[in-house]
Amino acid sequence: DGHMSNLSGFAAIRRALSNRNFGIFTLGNIVSHVGTWVQRLAVGWLAWKLTESGAWLGTVAFADLFPTVLLAPLTGAVADRVDRKNLMIVTQILMLIQAGLLAWLTLAGLITIEGLIVLAVVGGAVTSFNQPARLAIVPSLVAREDMASAIGINSLSFNLARFVGPMIAGALIAASGAGAAFAFNSLSFLAFLVALLMIRLEPAARGASGRAKEKGKITSEIGEGYRYAAGHPGIGPMLIILSSVSILGRPYIELLPGFAGEVFKVDATGLAWLTSAVGLGAMLGGFWLAQRGAVVGLTSVAISSVAVLSSALIAFAATDIYWFALPCLMVTGFGMVIIGVGEQTLIQNAVASDMRGRVMGLYGMIGRGAPAIGALLMGVLASFFGFQWPVAIGAALLLIMWVWAFRRRHELAAALEMESDI
Repeated sequence: DGHMSNLSGFAAIRRALSNRNFGIFTLGNIVSHVGTWVQRLAVGWLAWKLTESGAWLGTVAFADLFPTVLLAPLTGAVADRVDRKNLMIVTQILMLIQAGLLAWLTLAGLITIEGLIVLAVVGGAVTSFNQPARLAIVPSLVAREDMASAIGINSLSFNLARFVGPMIAGALIAASGAGAAFAFNSLSFLAFLVALLMIRLEPAARGASGRAKEKGKITSEIGEGYRYAAGHPGIGPMLIILSSVSILGRPYIELLPGFAGEVFKVDATGLAWLTSAVGLGAMLGGFWLAQRGAVVGLTSVAISSVAVLSSALIAFAATDIYWFALPCLMVTGFGMVIIGVGEQTLIQNAVASDMRGRVMGLYGMIGRGAPAIGALLMGVLASFFGFQWPVAIGAALLLIMWVWAFRRRHELAAALEMESDI
C-alpha cells in the first residue's frame, strides 16, 4: 500500500501543477524565494561582520520579522477585502526597490548596522502585506481537491529555495561581497512580477467577496477573527503550539551567523552550508508532506515533530564539531516544516471560508512575530552566555510543551481533521 500511496502522491503533485495559473505562480514563486534566501543569508552575514554581536543579530532579525505583528491585524483584513493579485504586484515592486537600495548602499560601502536595520524594517513591513495575500491566493489558483497538494507544493518551493538560496549567497559573497547578493535578489523579484502578470483569475477568485463590499468596521472584523480562532477547539491550541515552537525552537536560524563565526569558526561559505542543511531537511519534510496529501492523521504527525525538533536542537547546541552540526540542522529543518506546514494545512482545512484571510493573517503574524521575539531574546542572551546555552534551554522547554500537546492529540485531531465547507 505504501507503494501505491507514493504513486498517488506524485500524481497529486502533478495534477496540482497542471492548473495553468498555479504552474506559472509556482515557477515565479520559486525564483522569488531563492532571491529572498540569498538576501536573508547576506543580511545575517553582513550584520555579523559589522558588529560580531549576538544582540545585533537578534535585533536585525527582530527588525525584519516584527513589523508583521504590528501590521498583521490590518494586513489580514486587507487580504480579505482587496484584489489579492494586485496587492501582490504592488508589494513585489516595493520589495524590488528595497533590495536595490540594499545592493547600492553595500556596493558603495555606505552600509551601517543602523542602515541595515532601517531597511530590514521596511522589508518586513512590505512582506507582512505580501504574505497573507500569497497564502490566501493559493486556493483560487487550483481546484478544491488539489488544495492540500498545492499548499504542500507552495511550501516545497519555499524550502527548495531555502536549500539553493544560501548556496548561491555563499558563492556570491565569497566572490564579490554581500552587495552582489542583494543585487541578485532585486532581479529575482522581476521574475515573479512577470509570472503574476501572466496569471488570469476569475473575478470571483480575486479576493474581494460580496461581504467585504459592505464597509464593515475593519476593527470589529479583526476582533471577530481573533475570537473565532481562540474559541475554536482545534485552531486555538494549534496556534499555542505554533507560538511555543516559534519562540523557543525557531530562533536558532537567525543566530547561525554567530554559530558560524564563534562556535564553528567558519566563513560565509561555512555559514551557507549550515543554512542549507536546515533547508535540505525542510525540503525533505515539505516533499514528504506534499506526497502524503491527506489531512487525516496529520495532527499526530505535527505534534510528534515537536519532539523531533527539540531533540535535534539540543544535539546541535551541545556540539562544536561542524560535521556533526550539519546533520542535526537537517533534522531540525525537517521537524520545523512538518510542524509549520502540517499546522497550516490543518488550519486551512478547519477554518470557515469567510474567516480564512483573518485566521491565516493571525497564523502569519505568530509565524513571524514569535520568532522575532525569540531571536531578540536569544541574541541578547547569546551576548552574555555564548550561542549554545540559549538554544539548548529553549529546546528543553519546548519538550515540556510537547508533552502537553501529546496528551491532547486525539481531541485536537477530532476538531481539525473533519471535512470542511470551502
